[in-house]
Order: sequence, then C-alpha cells, then structure tokens
Amino acid sequence: MTRRNTDTTTLIQNVLNGDRRALARLITRVENRTPDAQTALAQLYPHTGRAYLVGVTGAPGTGKSTLVNAIARALRSRDQTVGIVAVDPTSPFSGGAVLGDRIRMNDLTGDRGVFIRSMANRGSLGGLAATTSDVVRVMDAAGFDVILIETVGAGQSEVDIARTAYTTIVIDAPGMGDDVQAIKAGILEIADILVVNKADRPGVQNTVRALRAMLELGHRFRTIRHHGEFMIQQDAPQQDTAQDTAQDAPEYDFWPVPILETIALEHQGIDAVIDAIEQHRAHLHESGMLADRERLRLEAEFAARLRDELLRRLIAERTPAEVAALVDRMVAREIDPAQAVALLVEGE
Repeated sequence: MTRRNTDTTTLIQNVLNGDRRALARLITRVENRTPDAQTALAQLYPHTGRAYLVGVTGAPGTGKSTLVNAIARALRSRDQTVGIVAVDPTSPFSGGAVLGDRIRMNDLTGDRGVFIRSMANRGSLGGLAATTSDVVRVMDAAGFDVILIETVGAGQSEVDIARTAYTTIVIDAPGMGDDVQAIKAGILEIADILVVNKADRPGVQNTVRALRAMLELGHRFRTIRHHGEFMIQQDAPQQDTAQDTAQDAPEYDFWPVPILETIALEHQGIDAVIDAIEQHRAHLHESGMLADRERLRLEAEFAARLRDELLRRLIAERTPAEVAALVDRMVAREIDPAQAVALLVEGE
C-alpha cells in the first residue's frame, strides 16, 4: 500500500471518529477533486444516510446566514449536532468562497457540536456548488444530526436545493421589492417552510399576505414527482386508455406550508422554525415521502453526474479543431446547433 493510500485510509477513519481537522482536510480534497477524493467518498458512503438535510434559500439581503446561525444555536440547545455548508459566490480574486457566512456565524466558533464550511459555487448555477452533495455526504458520515445547506442567494435559479435537502426553507423579508414579484418567483414553489425574516420592519404583514395568496393559488397542492422520470423517453408512444390515465394521475403533497415570522438577529421566532422542521420531517416519515425524496435526490445526482461524464468523454474523443469547425459552420448558418450536436455525437 502506498503512503498516499495509507494517508487516505487514516483520514477516512479519523473522519468517522469525529476528528474535525481530518474532516476539514477531506472536504478540501473533495472540493479540489483530488485523485483520492472519489475513493474516500466511496468508502464513506455506507456510513451516510443518517443526517437530516435542511436547505435554506432566498434572495440576497433576506438574512439567510443570520437565520442559519440562529437555527444552529437552537438545534444545539436541543442537543443536536449541526453541520453547516454555506455556498458563497466565487471570489474574483482568489477563486475561493467569500467568507461572509463565517463572519455572521462567529458566535458558533468553539462549539464542538457545530462544523461550518464555506465553499465557492465556482460558477455553478442553481445556488449550489458542483461538489455540494459530496461535501454534505462527508459531513453526514462524520455523524452530524442535522446538516444546514445555505445557498448563494441568486434568486429564481436556486431550485437545486429542493433536490438536495429533505426540508427546504425559503426566506423572504419586508422591503425586498414588489410583492407580486415574490409570488411570481419560481423559487417559492420549492418551499416546505416559508420564513418572513426581519419581521420588525414595516410592511411585514403585506409580505405575509402576498405569500399566503400564493399558497392559496395552489402551492400546497404540489404534485409528487416519481422516480425514473429523467430516463423516460419524451417521444415514446403513449396508449390513451382509461387504465393508463388512472395510473398517470398525479399524487399530491398536502403538507400545509407554514408562514413564520422571525427576527433572526434577536433570535425571535426561531423555536417555531425548528418545530416546523420537525413537523415536516414527521410528515415525510408518516407519508412515506422521505424515502421517495432520498431516492429522487440520488437519482437527480446520478443523472447530473452521468451527463457530465458522457459529455466529458464525448469531448475527449473529438479534437478542438473538429469542435471549432462545427462552430464555424453554425456561425456561417450552414447548420443549426441541433445539427451540430448530432454531427458531433455521430462523429461525422
């Protein structure tokens, strides 16, 4: 066994034993996608699946980091250990994460039951970084009871968190702009819990009414997506029979999405948020949806990794000159992008 393999094996064992320094080192390797990172993830995988994943998202300025800090403190008061993954925008200078979350969560420093990791999104869309799921998996294996995942806060594109977390908290705040825009934003459709933070500001009731109006328009009757959908051929022939129609009828999630008011900076309303998380967790267990969400989460990750790997292999089989030639033909209007893709895949 090489020294590198011995080091990785020791690192994995130390992570499983709760060594925080080993945890930080392994997460760094995972983020940097070092050669031994995938081996470590594979060995840790059987030890995962125990942590409860909570996503926190919302527009910039709504107080996501402050709320995450307050939630972590409340969870610690209930004797639960907490991992925090805070996805920040990429620094234009260092290429790393802008560590604003570390500053706001300073009062958690020194608590052995809390581990905070800021990571750069490195240009990834959807509010998360490309390696967020892997980092969460390492924290899960390290034994944390709850893992809080805070997204970048870029707005409507942040729906990836709903495919990563079991419970998704969407934060709004008074004075963030047109309330109708809040209703239109697709990000609200992923909420399991809606939090109106900074509730001491003027206009809080207008914000609550706008969110409640959105719920009454049908948000609470969200359909439940079945596993295997990404593999279904969209152009497959469909038999139009009464039996097929009955089988294809959508199932609904009748969870009544709560709207909670908080002043996270003063730790007001936080216990109600924790209670709502526990109630939603119980709802998922009782309805059997927790297992469904776990399957869907892994299926979505599998599909994303499969796309990336197939694209990587396809591009590796083509020379830069071949790709450039296809782009030239598109620019000259000789072929359209769909034809270019077909030619690239077929190797013509």
